[in-house]
This record gives sequence, C-alpha cells and structure tokens, in this order.
Amino acid sequence: MSLNGKYALGILLTFVFLAAAMLYAFPLIYSVTGVKAFTATNFLYTRLALWTVLLLIFLYNFFLEKHPFLLWKEKKYPILFYLKAIVSLYIISAFGGAFLNLIIQVFAQENVSRKVIQIASLFRNNYLLIISICLTAGVVEELLMRGYIQPRIEKIYNNQYLGIFVSAALFGILHSTYGTIGQVVIPFFIGIVFAVFYKLYSNIKILIISHFMYDFVSMMIMNFMDIKHLSAF
Repeated sequence: MSLNGKYALGILLTFVFLAAAMLYAFPLIYSVTGVKAFTATNFLYTRLALWTVLLLIFLYNFFLEKHPFLLWKEKKYPILFYLKAIVSLYIISAFGGAFLNLIIQVFAQENVSRKVIQIASLFRNNYLLIISICLTAGVVEELLMRGYIQPRIEKIYNNQYLGIFVSAALFGILHSTYGTIGQVVIPFFIGIVFAVFYKLYSNIKILIISHFMYDFVSMMIMNFMDIKHLSAF
C-alpha cells in the first residue's frame, strides 16, 4: 500500500473509531458493568473510550505509517503569542458560535439537545468531571482532527483548503450524535477556525488549550445557569 493509501486508511479508521465510541460506548459499558444508568462513572468510561481511539491511531501511525504523527512540525512562539492566540481563538469561537446559534434558533427554533441536558445534570458542581470532559475533548479531538486528519487530507489531495474543510466537516458530523443542528453547525464553524489557525501557525498545543478553555468556560456557565440558552461543543 502506498503512503497516501495508508494515510487514507488511517483517516477512515479515525472517523469510524470516533463515531463508534460516541454511538456505542454507553451500550457497551452498560452491558459490561451491568449498571444501565447515565451516571458520572459510566460517562467517565466513555471518555476512556475516546482516549483508547487516540491510542489505536498512535499505534497505527507507529507500526504502519512509520512517519511522524504530526506531519507538520510544531512551531515555537513567545509566551505573549500563546496568550493572544488563545484569547483570540476563544473570542472568535464564542461569538461566532453564539451568532450561529441565534440564527438557528430564529429559523429552526430547535430545543437544546437532550444529551447535553443529561450531561449537564451529571457534572453539576462535579468539577473533576468537568475538567476530565474538557481535557479529553481538547487533547483527543485536536490531536486527531487537526493534528492527524487535516495534514493527511492536504497531502493526499495536495489541497490545503480541502484539508481545512474535510477536517472541519468530520468534526461537525461527529457531533451530530447530540441530535441538533446547532451541535453540527457550530462545531463545523469552530473546526474551520481551528483548522485555518493550524495551517497558518502549526501549533497543536495552542489549539488544545483553546479547545479546553472554550469547553471549560461553556460548562462552568452551564453549571450555574439555565443551559436552554447555551450551546457548547
């Protein structure tokens, strides 16, 4: 198999494994533990499933691709650049997401995802769970969607715009498990923003921190306010 073929298979496996973890982790955990309830412990097990996916793709990369996991070499920047980039990414994501959510509410008038409501009830004042959710999303999703998929799409098709669009589209599709339009459109928008940043600046650490911060702030707001007026990814 050619190197591009290995890259294509790795992208397919990444998407399939992530989709399977998001769709079937709970049923599998219920059958293994015998506890058929949406509990904090069971939810933590689903986060372990996502870390397992990351491990599997790392192993695939190491044993079959035999090339760096991050095809784009990490660039180093001054601390001030990190701070400005993280704040800027948060502001763009938060305000852009809020604007899109407003448009969706006006035209679609959809309700808040039932899954988001369930999750919010679990992490109410459970700060360890909040941190674990945000850390998992930040590390796993950025390493796989931006760090792994985006550069490989670009290399396969020799098209930077396709790398940005496809990685963002897959990011949005994976969030369709939440069952609302907003939980697809907003992650797609944020995926575009993050992918453009990664193409320009090639620093996955900034994206991981930004993703963590966006989720953490969103969840802390949901922890203290009525989540029916909020949307997080």
